[in-house]
Amino acid sequence: MAEAQAVLLGERHDSAEDHRWQLQVLAQLHARRPALALGLEMFPRRLQPVLDDWVAGRLSEAEFLRRSEWDQVWGFDARLYLPLFHFARMNRLPMLALNVERGVVAQVGRRGFDALDETAREGVGRPAAPPPAYRQMLEQVLQSHPGPGDAAGASSAPAPDPQALERFIGAQAFWDRAMAEVIAAQLAREPARLVVGILGGGHVRDGHGVAHQLRDLGVQRIGALLTWERGESCQALGETLADGLYLIDPPRDDAPPRLGIAMAPDAQGVRLRAVTPGSLAAAAGLREGDLITEAAGRPLRSPDALRALVQRQPPGTWLPLTVQREGSGRAPEALEVVVRFPAGG
Repeated sequence: MAEAQAVLLGERHDSAEDHRWQLQVLAQLHARRPALALGLEMFPRRLQPVLDDWVAGRLSEAEFLRRSEWDQVWGFDARLYLPLFHFARMNRLPMLALNVERGVVAQVGRRGFDALDETAREGVGRPAAPPPAYRQMLEQVLQSHPGPGDAAGASSAPAPDPQALERFIGAQAFWDRAMAEVIAAQLAREPARLVVGILGGGHVRDGHGVAHQLRDLGVQRIGALLTWERGESCQALGETLADGLYLIDPPRDDAPPRLGIAMAPDAQGVRLRAVTPGSLAAAAGLREGDLITEAAGRPLRSPDALRALVQRQPPGTWLPLTVQREGSGRAPEALEVVVRFPAGG
């Protein structure tokens, strides 16, 4: 992945383990390639100004979710995605709204690409013809998940007629093209900046979907990474599934992480009244009497704010803190402390 222009991280949208994995991979990529942008399937293009305001620190979390119309445009549990969004803001990484409105994809599925003018298509160009293997996979998807409410508005017949199948395939290719165009445009603006795409696994598998459209747009160095759940049958694995496959544990209930500290409010942040030996805080070097003024690059206002931030922290990630420490007879010393949360196991 060291020379990739784009790295696509496929997900199951409702899998907490997938999102933890994405954050860990994102952190590792950022450590190697600090110039990085995060492309997000969740948001249609019209919401790009909201993403810009979030990264710039102009919105609270609640304001961001409200202005991004999260429940309307995506609907999955926001808590699964917020660590990714906070990581981007903490590191001032551009967040890219990759998608178009769902209704546009549905219109392409019902009427066809040529029936919509450029404005109705939100400027998306004609997709490259999908490869035969992708067409076959989409036919299986349509037959196993028929219904009038799908993205392409396809027929609910168990065996779709050829026209319905072509409309469905055309809508999926259009959807892939829309996201690929945003990634390609970002690379054209800043060729040295790696783009990491957060996408549904179906857009990533086997180098089809978004990667196929990216290659048609001239982006050739593409990495594709997916997860595979421990205990899942390996019969479906193929050599072309992805460039890297990461084994994850089945879903489990994780206790909220704890730093192991007693806190008191302070006008400048949060004062540590006690640090438990052997705790995450002790391992990071925090001491009784330390004053935490910032967490994840943002001013810290209350103990509740720090608790909430810690409980959002996925396993295997880091939380940077800015600390003022008083020395004997010296002015307070400003320190940067990093709390390392252990990987789940």
